[in-house]
Amino acid sequence: MVQDNPDYELKIERDVVENEIQDEVDEPKVSIVDIKDEGRVKGDILYKVDETPRWYLCVLLGIQQYLTMFGSTVAYPYMITPKLCIQESDPARGYITSTIFFVSGLGTLIQSTFGTRLPIIQGPSFTFLASIFAILNLPQWKCSSEEEMLSATEEELQEIWQLRMREIQGAIIVASIIETVIGLTGVIGIILQWLTPLVIVPTIALIGLSLFEEAASEASKNWGIAILTIFLLVLFSKYLESINISCCSYSKERGWKIKQLPFFKLFPVLLTIVTAWVICFILTASGALGPTNAARTDLRVQTIHSSPWFRFPYPGQWGLPTVSIGAVLGMFAGILASILESIGDYYACARLACVPRPPPSAINRGIFAEGISCIISGIWGSGSGMTSYSQNIGAIEITKVASRRVIQYGAVTMIMFAVLGKLGAFLNTIPEPIIGGIFCVMFAIITGVGLSNAQFIDLHSSRNIIILGLSLFMGITIPKWFKGHPGTIDVGNDAANQLITVLLNTGVFVGGLIAFVLDNSIPGTDEERGLIKWREQGLEHNISEGDESTLSSPSTYDLPFGMDVIKRHKIFKYIPISPTYDQNIFLGKLRALFNRLKPQKNNNHNIDSQN
Repeated sequence: MVQDNPDYELKIERDVVENEIQDEVDEPKVSIVDIKDEGRVKGDILYKVDETPRWYLCVLLGIQQYLTMFGSTVAYPYMITPKLCIQESDPARGYITSTIFFVSGLGTLIQSTFGTRLPIIQGPSFTFLASIFAILNLPQWKCSSEEEMLSATEEELQEIWQLRMREIQGAIIVASIIETVIGLTGVIGIILQWLTPLVIVPTIALIGLSLFEEAASEASKNWGIAILTIFLLVLFSKYLESINISCCSYSKERGWKIKQLPFFKLFPVLLTIVTAWVICFILTASGALGPTNAARTDLRVQTIHSSPWFRFPYPGQWGLPTVSIGAVLGMFAGILASILESIGDYYACARLACVPRPPPSAINRGIFAEGISCIISGIWGSGSGMTSYSQNIGAIEITKVASRRVIQYGAVTMIMFAVLGKLGAFLNTIPEPIIGGIFCVMFAIITGVGLSNAQFIDLHSSRNIIILGLSLFMGITIPKWFKGHPGTIDVGNDAANQLITVLLNTGVFVGGLIAFVLDNSIPGTDEERGLIKWREQGLEHNISEGDESTLSSPSTYDLPFGMDVIKRHKIFKYIPISPTYDQNIFLGKLRALFNRLKPQKNNNHNIDSQN
C-alpha cells in the first residue's frame, strides 16, 4: 500500500498509477488509489468524470477523442452534399465539413458544461438523414440534369445548393425549438419513470447494432487494414494495458525524474490510428496498394492544397433560412429519434464512466442542451442537427478515461480544426478502412453495454425473454425492410409520411417502443422485471469488489457555478432542468392545481345552469 511506504507522497496523480508511482506534490487535486491488484476497481477508470488530468494529457486525450468521431463527421458531408446538388470539385464540401466541426465543438462544450455534464461528444446525427433526404427528394428540390449543371455559372451553382441548404436550416431550427421545450418542461423526465431495465437493454444495444452497416461499409473497403486496426486496438487496450512506459518528468522541487506512465491504457485509439496510418503510408509508397484502393493515404491529398489556411464559419453564411411546415414535421421525426437515442447514450455513458445513473433533471437538461446545439447548428448551416455520439462513449471503455475536461479539450480541438482548414484536411487523409476498424470495436462495445443491463432482470422468465427477443429482432427487421422499400408509407399527407417513415427507419425507436409497451403492459412482478435490483443498485453502483470512494460524488450532475443559490431557494425544485429538481413535488403541484381548477369549472357550469 502507498500509505505504508514513507518514501511516497500521499497525493499522487492517477496517470502514473500501476505498479510503482512517484509524482510531484504541487498538484492541488489528486487521488489516492491502491496499487495492489486487490484494491483495483472493476472498470479501472484512470480519470473519473470530475477529475482533471494535466494539461498536456488533456490535449493528447482530447485529440484522441476527436479522432474517434472524425470518421462519422467527415462521412456526413459526403452523404448529404450530392443531395444538395453540390459538385465533387466544389470547395463548398470542405466549407460544410468545417462548419460541422465548428458547431460540434460548440455543442460539446454546451453539453459537457451545462447539459448532462457527462463526457459525451456532440456531432451530426445520421438519424436526421432520412428526414433530410425525404425533404430533398421532393420534386421542387431535385437536382437538375448534368447538362444543365455544366452550363450554369458559378453564381448559379452556388444559389442552387444554398437554396436547398436554407430549407434544411429552417426545418432544423424550428424542430429544435420544440426539442428545447421538451427538455425545459420535463416531459422526458416524466416518461423516464416507465423506462425499466428491460426497456434500456434493447434501446442501448440497438444503438450499436443499428450502426453495423456504417462500420461494415467503411471496413469492407479494405478488410485487411480494417482487421489489422481491430487487432491493434484490442492489443493496445487489453493485452498491453498493464505495461508502463518510463518517461521523464520535471518539477521545481525535485527537478528531473523518471516515472511510469500507463501509455497503452491512456492512448490505445491514438496509437492504433497512427500505427495503421503509417502502415498504409508504407504500403502506398511501395506500390503494394492499387491506385484506387481505399487504404491508400494519397487519395485525398488534393484537399490539403485546395483548403484555405483559415476560414471562420459564421451564422447565416448561406443566407436567411426558409421555413415550410412539411419540412419541419419531417425534421421533427429525426429529432424524436435522436432524443430516444441520446437517452440511451446517457445511461450507457454513465455506466461506462462509473457514475450514478443520470437523474431526471440531468436528462431534461441534456435534451435541452441538445436542442440548443441543434438550433446553433441550423443557424450556422451545417446541414444536420446535433446528437450524442456513441463512438465517443465506446472510447471510454477502451481508453479508461472519462474526464469531462478531456472532452472539453476535444471540443476546443474541433473548433480549432474547423478554423485551420489545412490541418483538418490533413486528418481527412486517414484511410477509411482504419476508421471502419475503429467503428467495429466501439459499436460492439455499445452493444455489449446495453446487453449487460440484462443482469438486473430474470432471464429465466418467458415473459422477459419474449420482450427482449422481440424488441431486438423487430428493432433490426423493421428498419431494414423499410430501407429496402422506400415510399411504402402513404397516408395521404406528405408530412405525415415523412414522420412515420423516419421513425420506422430508426431501430432504436422501434425496439425501444416495443419493449416500452410490452414491459409496461404485460403483467410481471417487480423482481421479475428487475426493478428491485435496479432500485437497490442498478446503475447507481457501477463498481463491484471496490469501495464506495471510487464512485463520483453526487455533484457530478451539478452545474459548474451557482449551486449555492440553487440549493438555497426552493423554487428551483420545480424547474425541470435544475439540479435540485424534485419530480414528485413538481407533479404533485400540477395535480393540486388541476384539482383546484376542476371544481371551479364545475361550479361555474352550475351557476350558468341556474341562471
